[in-house]
Amino acid sequence: SYDVLPDQLQSMARSYQTEGIAWLNAMRELGLGAMLADDMGLGKTLQALAIIRGKTLVVAPTSVLFNWTEQAKRFRPGLRTCLYHGPQRFLDANADLILTSYSLLRLDCDILCEESWDMAILDEAQQIKNPNSQIAQAAHRLQANFHLSLTGTPVENSLSDLWSQFHFIAPGLLGTRTSFKERFAAPIAQGDQAAQEVLKRRVTPFILRRLKSEVAKDLPKRTEYVQYVELDASERELYDSILASTRAELLPLLEQEADTFAALEMLLRLRQACCHQALIPGQKASCSAKITGLLLSLEECTAQGHKALVFSQWTSLLDLIEPKLEQHRLDYLRLDGSTRDRAKLVNEFQTDDGPPIFLISLKAGGTGLTLTAADHVFIVDPWWNPAVEDQAADRTHRIGQTKPVFIHKLIARNTVEERILDLQREKQKLSRHLLEGTGGTAQLTREDLVNLLQ
Repeated sequence: SYDVLPDQLQSMARSYQTEGIAWLNAMRELGLGAMLADDMGLGKTLQALAIIRGKTLVVAPTSVLFNWTEQAKRFRPGLRTCLYHGPQRFLDANADLILTSYSLLRLDCDILCEESWDMAILDEAQQIKNPNSQIAQAAHRLQANFHLSLTGTPVENSLSDLWSQFHFIAPGLLGTRTSFKERFAAPIAQGDQAAQEVLKRRVTPFILRRLKSEVAKDLPKRTEYVQYVELDASERELYDSILASTRAELLPLLEQEADTFAALEMLLRLRQACCHQALIPGQKASCSAKITGLLLSLEECTAQGHKALVFSQWTSLLDLIEPKLEQHRLDYLRLDGSTRDRAKLVNEFQTDDGPPIFLISLKAGGTGLTLTAADHVFIVDPWWNPAVEDQAADRTHRIGQTKPVFIHKLIARNTVEERILDLQREKQKLSRHLLEGTGGTAQLTREDLVNLLQ
């Protein structure tokens, strides 16, 4: 029976996820498409991975593409996975799971749409909300036995968003665009409750949506996620050049048993290059892969009515994030060392109608604040000391918090940030040795520092 979970998920899936997997399989057996619209952080990816049987295509934003790779390794390690990405991309005929981006779906539409897929999955399916876009038109051409869309925000701007997504999972159900506008979109916009009820009855059987508040008893009080991002070509080139020069300068010093704190100072540029090129003296860039990934998550988070804290140890990085929030019309507050009236900002954020995003510098706001209105925390740049990250998360995960809290760590793939994460996970040495002002960095071994440069 397809209701039985894959072995790897037997002990991992929570009860609501098991119910979601059973619903997805039932929709598949009925020959219908489906939209999984669970709240952010409830494991849509896990549920989708659980129902893979044959050759499956997943289309996702580039910024979350590599998270699918990691999730597949963790939850379905038996699947043969092909990452269809980059200039040397090719379709592996033997792969069970093909992962690609929306931009490549548009560029390689003829190749991907000629394939007969067992299942086609659109992650962050609001990406096809504009039915006139080339991306949406390419998605509508995909041939699969089962079409599944994953989105926490089925309707972002207008009902046409819903039409485009349903044209992917259930073509014809909502009629043509013209008839949909005449029968539903226009009347509902004018307050026609009868039309709204008819539309609701039509789409409800195809949508499964659970909110965190509905499954709170099934959630831990605090959940940590690693959100991987992939550096683009120019970012990778800059990072690799800094890495080469750092290795050349630092490794000889380590052989001479140089002070490890000084060595960590030399690694600063590497860490900054993971976040934004403009943090490096003499470099310029309009955006970065990490900020792009952050914005995607914040848009989903706020669209679902959540509030978020965004932490960075560098105010210069917050300076780069601010204009992007403004461009995306995301309302926010900011607290750093120059803030005069901290209490006023905290009170504004804590109100129900206060801005949903709070940018905070680690030094100014890592301690001494209670911000329980937030239930999502984004750590933009990883810190050497995990205890410092815990302090940041504890701004919201503290007495008075009634909701489960989700901690998102943004990590640049194949960089020193991954090595930092490995050290945190495997040894937890950094939390003991790199507490600011203790002078304990001498206990961090040469081997640890060399590993950071691999």
